[in-house]
Amino acid sequence: MGRQVLLCFSLAFVGCALGQISYSIPEEMARGSLVGNIAHDLGLDVKRLQLRKARIHTGESEEYIQFNKERGVLVIKEKIDREALCGQTTPCALHFRIVLENPLEVFPISVEVTDINDNPPLFDKQERRFEISESAVVGSKFMLETAIDSDIGRNGLQSYTLKPSDNFILKLHDQSDGGKNVEMILQKPLDREKEEIVSLLLTAVDGGEPQRSGTMIIHITVLDVNDNAPVFTQSIYKASIKENAVKGTLITQVSASDAEKGSNGEVSYVIGNSMRGSSKLFQITHEGNIVLNGPIDYEKAKIYEIRVEATDRGGLSDSTKVIIEINDINDNSPVIRLISKSDSIGENYPTETVVAIMDVNDPDSEENGKVHCVINKNIPFIISSSANNLYNIITDGELDRERHSQYNITVTCSDEGVPSLSSSVTLTLHISDVNDNAPVFDRSSYEAYIVENNSPGLSIFTVKATDADWKQNARVSYILEDSSVNGVPVSSYVSVSADSGVIHAVRSFDYEQIKDFQLCVKAQDGGSPPLSSNVTVKILVQDQNDNAPQVLYPVQTGGSLVAEMVPRSADVGYLVTKVVAVDVDSGQNAWLSYKLQKAADRALFEVGSQNGEIRTIRQVTDKDAVKQRLSIIVEDNGQPSRSATVIVNVAVADSFPEVLSEFTDFTHDKEYNDNLTFYLVLALAVVSFLFITCVVVIISVKIYRWRQSRILYHSNLPVIPYYPPRYSDTLGTGTLPHVYNYDTCRTTDSRKSDIKYMQPMSQSLLDIDGTHSEAQQLEKQPAGSNMSTLQKPPQNDWRFTQGQRPGPSGPHMPYGTQIRWTPKSGTRAAGGPEVTMGTGPWPQPPTEAEQLQALMAAANAVNEATATLGPGTMGLSTRYSPQFTLQHVPDYRQNVYIPGSTATLTSNPQQQQQQATAQQATQQALPPPQVSAQPEPPKAAQTPASKKKSTKKEKK
Repeated sequence: MGRQVLLCFSLAFVGCALGQISYSIPEEMARGSLVGNIAHDLGLDVKRLQLRKARIHTGESEEYIQFNKERGVLVIKEKIDREALCGQTTPCALHFRIVLENPLEVFPISVEVTDINDNPPLFDKQERRFEISESAVVGSKFMLETAIDSDIGRNGLQSYTLKPSDNFILKLHDQSDGGKNVEMILQKPLDREKEEIVSLLLTAVDGGEPQRSGTMIIHITVLDVNDNAPVFTQSIYKASIKENAVKGTLITQVSASDAEKGSNGEVSYVIGNSMRGSSKLFQITHEGNIVLNGPIDYEKAKIYEIRVEATDRGGLSDSTKVIIEINDINDNSPVIRLISKSDSIGENYPTETVVAIMDVNDPDSEENGKVHCVINKNIPFIISSSANNLYNIITDGELDRERHSQYNITVTCSDEGVPSLSSSVTLTLHISDVNDNAPVFDRSSYEAYIVENNSPGLSIFTVKATDADWKQNARVSYILEDSSVNGVPVSSYVSVSADSGVIHAVRSFDYEQIKDFQLCVKAQDGGSPPLSSNVTVKILVQDQNDNAPQVLYPVQTGGSLVAEMVPRSADVGYLVTKVVAVDVDSGQNAWLSYKLQKAADRALFEVGSQNGEIRTIRQVTDKDAVKQRLSIIVEDNGQPSRSATVIVNVAVADSFPEVLSEFTDFTHDKEYNDNLTFYLVLALAVVSFLFITCVVVIISVKIYRWRQSRILYHSNLPVIPYYPPRYSDTLGTGTLPHVYNYDTCRTTDSRKSDIKYMQPMSQSLLDIDGTHSEAQQLEKQPAGSNMSTLQKPPQNDWRFTQGQRPGPSGPHMPYGTQIRWTPKSGTRAAGGPEVTMGTGPWPQPPTEAEQLQALMAAANAVNEATATLGPGTMGLSTRYSPQFTLQHVPDYRQNVYIPGSTATLTSNPQQQQQQATAQQATQQALPPPQVSAQPEPPKAAQTPASKKKSTKKEKK
């Protein structure tokens, strides 16, 4: 298989070189056989061919040749029979085109089909009979039937052989169509008496490999003598006929004459076989008339050559050649085949862009085959022709989708025959959109109105812009451009909806502050890159009657009284004063009217409704009161109207002292009312502050007590029991067998205390003057004693003198003094009180309030007990003497409880004496005491004045 690439021509307007590629293949190749590697020959890889949508565009060739996209090659689709495809035409080729897109390219392809020796020579008849007179002279010619071989060239018919060859030889004559006429020539006279019937074998042989052949049997009957053979008047006849001639049309007439007379002179005509089967297209009558027997087509065959044989009864014959030319007529319309076209192109495509390529062909000849094509007018496209009957439709101007979104291009192709024939095809081309149009507002500027005091979010106005583009390029969004109004960004005043273009108010407007402002709205489409346009919107704020009139005169003052004087000699129409008022609103909302609302004497004064002038309407008399109070109402003309009231004081008098005496009470009442209002407001503020303070204090105290109770109840320390508030002077004597030590009562005031409890000790000693310390008593504690077994209920009672009773009547305990008392059987401190505690059951734990009360009472009791000691015993001041409290302070000791005991404090002189004696004995037996009370530092001598202050303070 051979392959050849020929570069034939180039089309400048396509933008690439178009070359013709030729392949040569033998016929009868199997399906799927390779024709050629088109990807390699075009210089492209397979993937690029696929991306560029390579395809075959042809008519008849598609049934034989197929393009394999995966391999990029041309293969056999169906077996090709060259004889069926082309007949005797040489060369036999298939013509088609390979079309590529992006960019658009067309490559002509030619596949030549070569002949193989697949057909043997064939005779139309297997037998042929002749009647030849024995008197036939040597050299007599007898026409034989020609064999037909469908192959061409060397594979076609090459020679004939005749066997046996005793009497006859063959002579070949070449024809213009490539065929060979065979004549059988008598070379030896016949002898009927020897051989009446002679049988010969005619063999036709081709030149192919392997060689093929065909045979025909010739039967010759030897007759009696016939001396003259028929003779044609012309050796060659020529005729012509139009291709549209109907069957039976006379083409020409041939004539042959025979010198014989009678039956030997009768001549018959017959048409010999032809390579193109012309014997079937034409007939000859007994008279020698050649007529049309079938359809003929100039496009298939332009000339026919036929062989006419004339034979007499004696078997002698002659032959002639008839050449028939087919005249072309315009019987074929131009054929339009669309090779490639674009369904849509962008409106921004440049001029001379190819949008379609088509192949136009007219099978007719000469003028009938000349074609010219046109397209419809008034469209931006033209059609141009190129070689190989290709026509291109290209752009011839700017495209605008907004004016024409699609074009229907009608291509009409006509030939130059008479009459002219034409064909047409219509192409629909869509224009794709390009973002080449900016949004356009329906107005060059806008004015919108909004009434003041609007609610935020109110819709003010809608701007509308349209875009002539399509889809995404025509989608308009609205943007508020950055600007400022009185130094404030405009976005704090209004907002714009991006989709609808609705302008909303962001805040409430006040006409008195801003009457109008401008903003810029940008409309932007969704193209890439986006296009936009701007428009100015002026917002006008409309006034609303939201302001009451303001009175400028007379001035209303809070601390002084202003009055207008009218002399009693004033006549009718006397101008008393003029009320001057303004309204900050505008329009009719600022139109003011004045009315007299109240007056002591309506018959004396009137107010001008338009100018606010107060005039007298009658003569002033002596009976008119000096004090005249006029209430003037000023109303605007809004809907609803608003008003203001002004009080005008008029003094009807001739002298100022008279006026002053009459208006004094007015001023006094005014000052009184002003002062009263001030005090009421002040009192309300003070009460509110005190209430809040009390609530905070109560909550703080409650929290503090709750925390203290949690500490007391959840610890391992002893719990202060509850004692009934009863007082007894005399309870049974008894002693406390165990020691209860308390480190208690650091007291700074009567509301706060820091209380610490200790476990009970093993001694029972009340150390008032510091004779024994806690450490010494701990040393006397037996080793291994169980502290929990030592705690028992106290004895019957405790005794304190009246001067030592706890409470406000006793002396105060200095800050920081530590008290320990240890009651012991039979002993007491010298000069100290006898303390007796009654026995009884241990009650339930006291409440929080009762614990606090008991602790305070215990602290006061210790202070009073300390006061009974002599000067210098504790280092206390002489001011804490029992005489001081007994003379001036009432007795509150009935409600005093001792923490950790079931006894109440009482006062008994005898018990005090016994207790003092026991304490002295104890001091002699024990080691030197350790003073645990820290005395108050000595104070400076108090002057009478300081004593008086101290006494007042203590009383307080």
